[in-house]
Amino acid sequence: MNAAPMFDARQLTVTFGRPTLLSRLAGRAPVVGLRAIDLTVHTGETLGLVGESGSGKSTLARGLLRLNRASSGAVLFQGREITNLEGKPLRALRRRLQMIFQDPFSSLNPRLSIGRAIAESLIIHDLARGREINERVAASLAMVGLSGQLATRMPHEFSGGQRQRICIARALCCSPQFIACDEVLSALDVSLQGQMLDLLERLKTELGLTYLFISHDLRVVRRIADRVAVMYLGRIVELAPTGAVYTHPAHPYTQALLAAVPTPDPGIERARRLVALPGEPPSPAHPPPGCAFHERCPRASARCRTELPPLADIAPGHQVACFHPS
Repeated sequence: MNAAPMFDARQLTVTFGRPTLLSRLAGRAPVVGLRAIDLTVHTGETLGLVGESGSGKSTLARGLLRLNRASSGAVLFQGREITNLEGKPLRALRRRLQMIFQDPFSSLNPRLSIGRAIAESLIIHDLARGREINERVAASLAMVGLSGQLATRMPHEFSGGQRQRICIARALCCSPQFIACDEVLSALDVSLQGQMLDLLERLKTELGLTYLFISHDLRVVRRIADRVAVMYLGRIVELAPTGAVYTHPAHPYTQALLAAVPTPDPGIERARRLVALPGEPPSPAHPPPGCAFHERCPRASARCRTELPPLADIAPGHQVACFHPS
């Protein structure tokens, strides 16, 4: 990938909860959502982000978009540091960065027509006035395959797939450069997922968008992503081009995730051996020493229990945080 970086995260750390005397007495520790993340998102790519629930995927997206404030480290957008932006500069930045959320039912205000919901950002950023607002709302709806005549209707009048299209139209109306898609297909059935993937890929090509695509469904990620980052307990443990991740996974956690993906052939599905991970992910408030995965890893050594493996190159463009990659 030779495109210029759109985002460059450097040792990005996000911590929830401040240590106070009361929290110490109660035995409550701050929760570290991201742990010194180094990540580049290239202009024009779709970067897939996978991992179990609680691994930090949404926290990373929110950290890049400045929806979660960094505890330490830095985030650069197109070479400009945005970590401490405030006020008007931050508002101007957010017009160029949008996020589509998992649940289209709770993403829309039930008291607002869909036209009003889409128009809000145009009004906030003073991008259109008067009749032009209605024109841009209609144009945004048309981009996602909906008629502009639907703008006066309320969210409850639409199906789940239509609501997600409306959420995409809302994200597009400000002409963003980057969109974080946070589990946008998980509330839809398989047939609608295919249609939504087609739509996202078309919009990316037509509008020159860059995506961060978060999903627990590795089948979907394989289709849409150029590269895949695998997260575990707030850290990236593997990062590689999509083909390499699916054909030559090097981290034992990535291998376990891929082994859990079902195949459409019943015969193959019955014959294949499942790789079960023992235990549960550790608590982010009390992470284990060394590699966070060592308590569940079949290849863990004494070194893994005391040292934190860095994200290191094992092949061009393929990085793994593991002392014993396969």
